[in-house]
Amino acid sequence: MTFHPNVLLAFGMTLLAGLSTGIGSALAFFARRTNAKFLCLSLGFSAGVMIYVSFVEIFVKSKTALTVSLGSFGGYAASTASFFAGLLLIAAIDRIIPPFENPHELRSSDEPPPPDAARPGLYRMGLFSALAIGLHNFPEGLATFVSALKDPLLGIPIMVAIAIHNIPEGIAVSIPVFYSTGSKRKAFLLSFLSGLAEPVGAGIGFLFLMPFLSDALFGVVYGVVAGIMVFISLDELLPTAEKYGEHHLAIYGLTGGMAVMAISLLAFAR
Repeated sequence: MTFHPNVLLAFGMTLLAGLSTGIGSALAFFARRTNAKFLCLSLGFSAGVMIYVSFVEIFVKSKTALTVSLGSFGGYAASTASFFAGLLLIAAIDRIIPPFENPHELRSSDEPPPPDAARPGLYRMGLFSALAIGLHNFPEGLATFVSALKDPLLGIPIMVAIAIHNIPEGIAVSIPVFYSTGSKRKAFLLSFLSGLAEPVGAGIGFLFLMPFLSDALFGVVYGVVAGIMVFISLDELLPTAEKYGEHHLAIYGLTGGMAVMAISLLAFAR
C-alpha cells in the first residue's frame, strides 16, 4: 500500500476541526454573554460554504471520477446514488438520537442555574449530547479527511466550516454538565472528548479505505461526503443559526459563505 503524501495534513486538519468543540466550551465559560448575532452569522456562513462546495465542487468531482470508470450516464447515476446515500447515512444517525436530548437545541451560557432537583437530568443530557455529537462527528471527520486527502485546498474551507459548526456543539455539551456538576474542568473535558470523534472517524476511514483507494472509490466517497454536508447544513446549521439570531442574519451569513467559497474556488482554479 502506497502512503498518500497528504495523509498527515488531512489528519491534522480533521483534528483541528474536531477540537473546536473546546472553543465552544471555553466561550460558554469565559464570555460574559454568548454573542448570538455573531454565532448566527457564523453558522449561516458555515452552511453557505458547505452547501456551495458540495454542489459546485465535491459533487462535480464525484461525477468526473466515476465517469472515467462507468461512462457518462453510469458515472452520473453512481454519483447521484452516492449523494443520496450520504443523506440517508446522516439521517439514520439523527434518528438514533432521542429528540428530547438533541445536542443542537440552543443552550445559552447566561441562563440561570437550574434547581438542585433538575441537575441529575441535566448531567444525563450532557452525557447524551456528548455521545450524540461524537456519533455525528464520525462522518464529519471522514468528510474533512477525504476532502483534504485528495485536495488540501478544498479541505481548508471544509475544515473551517465544520469547525464553526462544532462551536455551538461544545456549548451544548458543556453547559448542562457544568450546571449539574459545578465543574468547569469536567464540562470542558467532556466537550473536548466529543470532538475527538472526528479524527477517530478519519482514522477508521483511513484504515478501511486506503487499501482500496482509486479514482472510482474517491468518486463514491465524494458523493457521500456531499450528501452528508448538505444534510448537516439544512438540518443543523441553518436551524441552529436562526435560534441564535434572526432569519435574515442566517441568510446573510449563508450568502456570504457561498460568495467566499465561490471567490476562493475561482482564485485557485486550475
